[in-house]
Amino acid sequence: MQVFLFLTIFFLTTFSSKVWAVDFEDAIFPELATSGRALAMGNAFLSKVDDSSAVFYNPAGLGSVRHPHLHLSNLHTELNRAWMNASAGGRASDAINNFSKGFSLDGTRQILENKPGSLTHTRFHFMPNFTARYFSAGYLLSQHMRAYMRQDKSMFEFAKRTDNGPYAAINLSLFGGVVKFGGSAIYLARKEIKGEVLPTQAVTDESLFEKKGKAIIITSGTKITLPISLLPTFSLVYHNSSNHKFSDLGTLGSPPKIEHSLDGGFSITPQIAQTTRVNFEINYRDLTREFPGVGSSRKFLAGMEIDIKRTFFLRIGYGDGYGSAGLGIKSRALEVDLTTYAVDQTTNDFRGKEDRRFSMTISTGF
Repeated sequence: MQVFLFLTIFFLTTFSSKVWAVDFEDAIFPELATSGRALAMGNAFLSKVDDSSAVFYNPAGLGSVRHPHLHLSNLHTELNRAWMNASAGGRASDAINNFSKGFSLDGTRQILENKPGSLTHTRFHFMPNFTARYFSAGYLLSQHMRAYMRQDKSMFEFAKRTDNGPYAAINLSLFGGVVKFGGSAIYLARKEIKGEVLPTQAVTDESLFEKKGKAIIITSGTKITLPISLLPTFSLVYHNSSNHKFSDLGTLGSPPKIEHSLDGGFSITPQIAQTTRVNFEINYRDLTREFPGVGSSRKFLAGMEIDIKRTFFLRIGYGDGYGSAGLGIKSRALEVDLTTYAVDQTTNDFRGKEDRRFSMTISTGF
């Protein structure tokens, strides 16, 4: 039976041009690890970024890091409303059982049998690292999973991506920090599966759907901050700037290449009180149109962060046609960010169908 299933999947994958309804949102989130702080600002963060997430958002931002920090946990957890309704809805006894099921593909399939038409989303990453001004090094472990039970219960569709690997980043600042350049590299091992099965068919052997490979992925970026009032900052970021492809290690070949895409950003940072600053930022993703099937309205992002004593943060944003918001608390030993944001489940429609998500990021260290 497994041999027959494998041959069927291989045939469909090799000779079909199917576009999966459940897919990853790489045009909107090209970063290998997202930041709860950035998501609260509509993911408009290329010019402002000044913490450990600069490695994947814009390595030039390492030149703005204020204090060296050893992040021992740096855990990001993210769920969407559909996942919470499917896993936590109903009786308390069912919710406890469903909650643990919801973190596996086959468990999600079982839950969604009673919730057709729901598209679930989970994303986690664990990123211990040491970050200082001009340098960062660490290890990334990330999992992103999406699943959908068709309204007529004809098929269960799913996509899952697991990334891991060591990384390092450096920064060069010139002219007193007016011009900053940065680059990061990660030796990335990726496992990716996409597929569909009958609603009653268990998804127990994920290797039958698996594409797997390794690649060195380089992110490079620059920031120019004019030394005048409001500190206007311009930024550009290249994702996979070396244009590397994954090696072929999987049952069905290698994962798709990470696109060589270019993002741009602009921000200003007025100081409105002695201890309070406000950052306004706009970004535009995919300036080189590596994702032509994604509408341009999805690629415009905007956000604002109110910084009170560099300890308390209020954030709002606009991304993918929907609003976002978040709260943050930061000290030398602990950082906590609570965020809500949304994406459009459609491709080209403007505000076609909202997928509301909630995240929590906790980083401990010294």
